[in-house]
Amino acid sequence: MKSGSRESKEAGTAEGVRRILARLESLGSARDREGMARFGIVSARAFGVSMPVLRDMARAHRRDHELALALWEAGWHETRLLACIVEDAAQVTPAQMDAWARDFDNWAVCDTACFQLFDRTPHAWGKARQWAKRRDEFTRRGAFAILAGLAVHAKRMADEPFIDALPLIEAAAGDGRNFVKKAVSWALREIGKRRFALHAPCVEVARRLAASTDPAARWVGRDALREFASEKIVARFGEQARPRNPVD
Repeated sequence: MKSGSRESKEAGTAEGVRRILARLESLGSARDREGMARFGIVSARAFGVSMPVLRDMARAHRRDHELALALWEAGWHETRLLACIVEDAAQVTPAQMDAWARDFDNWAVCDTACFQLFDRTPHAWGKARQWAKRRDEFTRRGAFAILAGLAVHAKRMADEPFIDALPLIEAAAGDGRNFVKKAVSWALREIGKRRFALHAPCVEVARRLAASTDPAARWVGRDALREFASEKIVARFGEQARPRNPVD
């Protein structure tokens, strides 16, 4: 790209960010900020704009990689959510994923990035495996949000990668931090609901966890077994899929 064209693009991106920030400021409300707090969404910089409004704003900026990078760098809760929505998954790099993960400060940004963007990149499996072993709470949560996203969105993917991911789930189930254990359960439940062939292995993992002496692992196992025993899942896979002696 010629220097003039690059400068013009950068100027256009900067102007786009300024307009978006002005729009967010006009739409923000104390009520929505209070609502964020009630749902455990903590952010030092938030306007208080709902996700439906953000999605509507994003419609005009789909797959704009440069704008996504600039919105993320702007550092507001809402600009980071917008960055995840407008980003082009094909242009996301592993380094970008790591950099954004270091900035995760609440579950909403983490999940939007991982469940709606990172799981659609070619690097999803590699990052899920790496981040599952990290100690940072939201980076580790991100690993399992990616796995949940792959289970839901990667419709044509074979079963083997999901079977291979079960040891990651079992290994992390003992992490008692609220946002991690809930994501571990989320990943296990989504994989177990994906196909009948995956259901039984996930039930077995859930049973082992439910029998654990570790409180967090036991919670994950019981949480998964409750869903696997639900009438909705039994109606989908048949009575043979119902776990025997499910937990209450």
